[in-house]
Amino acid sequence: MNTQLLPALPAGSNGSRKGRGTFTAAHRRRLFRADLLTTAAWASVAAAVALWLADGGATGFSTLAGAFTALGIVAGLAGMDLVLLMLLLAARIPLIDQSVGHDRALEFHRKLGKPSLYLLLAHGILIAIGYGMAEGLDPVSEAVSLWVLVPDMWLAYVSMALFIAVVVTSLVAIRRRFPYEFWYAVHLLTYAAVATSLPHQFSVGGLFAEGTWQRWYWLAVCIATGAALLHYRVLEPVVATFRHQLTVSRVVQVAPGVVSIEMHGLHLDELAGTGGRFFIWRFLAPGLWWHPHPFSLSAEPLQFDASGRGLLRITVRNLGRGSAQLAVVKPGTKVAVEGPYGIFSTAARSRDRVVMIGAGIGITPLRALLESTPFAPGQATVILRGRSEQELYLGDEILELARNRGATLFHLTGARSVRHTGSWLPDSATRAGHRLADYAPDVANADVYVCGPAAWARNVIADARAAGVKEDQLHYERFDW
Repeated sequence: MNTQLLPALPAGSNGSRKGRGTFTAAHRRRLFRADLLTTAAWASVAAAVALWLADGGATGFSTLAGAFTALGIVAGLAGMDLVLLMLLLAARIPLIDQSVGHDRALEFHRKLGKPSLYLLLAHGILIAIGYGMAEGLDPVSEAVSLWVLVPDMWLAYVSMALFIAVVVTSLVAIRRRFPYEFWYAVHLLTYAAVATSLPHQFSVGGLFAEGTWQRWYWLAVCIATGAALLHYRVLEPVVATFRHQLTVSRVVQVAPGVVSIEMHGLHLDELAGTGGRFFIWRFLAPGLWWHPHPFSLSAEPLQFDASGRGLLRITVRNLGRGSAQLAVVKPGTKVAVEGPYGIFSTAARSRDRVVMIGAGIGITPLRALLESTPFAPGQATVILRGRSEQELYLGDEILELARNRGATLFHLTGARSVRHTGSWLPDSATRAGHRLADYAPDVANADVYVCGPAAWARNVIADARAAGVKEDQLHYERFDW
């Protein structure tokens, strides 16, 4: 059933003819930062190779054996640089997070996995061929010789095995076979792989040779990467946890299998305006403390008094063993927090108009976004999708917010179309030929926020693109890992 609960205001009532203006400058600055980061990333690879050439690396190409060795060194330099870039992309650095978003940063992180592994494998193979040709040995014999004769070369082989394990377990077909905790633990081996790859550079490599520019470049890059990881992945979460002192106040059932967890704490006014962004929560109770939960706020933080004491809330659906345990978390449980992360928020806006589309538990971040993101009456359309009204979680709160803020609200309920698998709408709307533009006629001039199951969201995004929505206007919050 398609239900329009609040009518759209007359065209032109928002005072914005083209749907642009307020957010344009901030949007351009964010895109400029993203371009600078992309340029810096590629420049780092070029710098690594250029410094090697400046330190006399090109002389190796004078012989065939030297050419294989030189190519192996270049592959190793590029591969190691990409690995360090991967670590920085996963370090949750605010500049990266606020420029490209957490999801996109991790997408680039994953895409660099295979190229970095291939380059490191090429490094090992080409080096073995080059050294072997110089010594009259085949590559396998040379590899064994390096293992036996060079004291710390075995660590390089361990490093390669660890890199292979990390990349292989990141493949989607394999990743889905294991729980998140297993995948996360294996991914931590990346740090061990980097650490074990360094010692042989002192004994047989030239990266840290005395008197070279490479030495200072690689020392600076390695130290900066390690410092960023330590600061943003360890120190800041610890500081945030002690500063906010979050404690579970109560757990309220919203619907079957869905609960809202309310937490009180200090200085929660600092988290205001983060609607739509997500935090990583650890509930410090037996069996729960080691499990990180990425959830968005489902309501803006409320302040109790001038001392900074306040209340915030997340809404969770039972989608597995980890989230199921949260339904019975006890009041008084302490909570560790990291974040906020991502740009599924006002920070991503580029237009004055906004369209928010959510399904299932993906509706709850939209409730916080609707509460916090600025728009004039008539400039926002909210579309909630579920099989029944019961699945439109927090629907009553969203209705009240939409009424108070002048947003148009649609409830789209009913089963999915069996014949039209590419549709995100209920079967009745699909058979009637409805599209996104029928609910949000000016969607091409709006920012579109989509939050829900991956397959459903892809269909929404495809419909939005067909309606003329550009890529920089599409904002999608993923729930998968």
